[in-house]
Amino acid sequence: MTQFTAFVKATILAVWGALRPPTEGQAQRRAHLAPSLIVPIRSLGSNHRSRIAKHLLSLSARDRYLRFGYAAQDAQIQLYADGLNFERDDIFGIYDRKLTLLAVAHLAYGDKKQACAEFGVSVREKSRGRGYAALLFERCAMQARNHNVQTLFIHALSENAAMLKIARNAGARVQREGMESEAYLQLPQASLNSRATEIMQEQLARADYRLKVQAKQFWRLVSGMQSARQAVSQAQKNHLS
Repeated sequence: MTQFTAFVKATILAVWGALRPPTEGQAQRRAHLAPSLIVPIRSLGSNHRSRIAKHLLSLSARDRYLRFGYAAQDAQIQLYADGLNFERDDIFGIYDRKLTLLAVAHLAYGDKKQACAEFGVSVREKSRGRGYAALLFERCAMQARNHNVQTLFIHALSENAAMLKIARNAGARVQREGMESEAYLQLPQASLNSRATEIMQEQLARADYRLKVQAKQFWRLVSGMQSARQAVSQAQKNHLS
């Protein structure tokens, strides 16, 4: 079964689960069966910049160190978020039903886009163990491949075992130099299958995002109506007393 065919078969399941992210156990089982076909991964534009910054600022000191390679302070993270080039690079994210960014990946292209691209990722602590980083790596690898990138690489601290494991599992060659390591993954040429899968995944992710926006607006409206009813009821009780 091709990747594209598998994606089509999984689309219905993904749409039904769009508003309710899977539990940790469900996510692990689904990731084993069909990794990137279940969790909607949305491309992020400049209108998502503030949410990206909020996500990164929520990372612990340890996570900031592993993500950026140094103990990034709030001002440095904000500067990074403000400097994201959405025209040049690709940014991807995984949202929950409350439109909180659970994970963000940055696919940064070099001066020569056909040569190589760098992958970086962060996952919120409460969302670990669901395979989100691996799913984002797979999504970025396909994106880079479809943009004729030959090599995807990761620059990480050698102690970032989780990130290096993802690279090794994908078949990357890892070189360690003291406290830092670099992983290189040679990408195959783009195919009709990989391009079709990218389009389908992006369409599903956009539909999933719209559903979540509508659901959030609906529950906000319901909450407002409930608050109004409670206020009226309280006013009537006060009047009668």
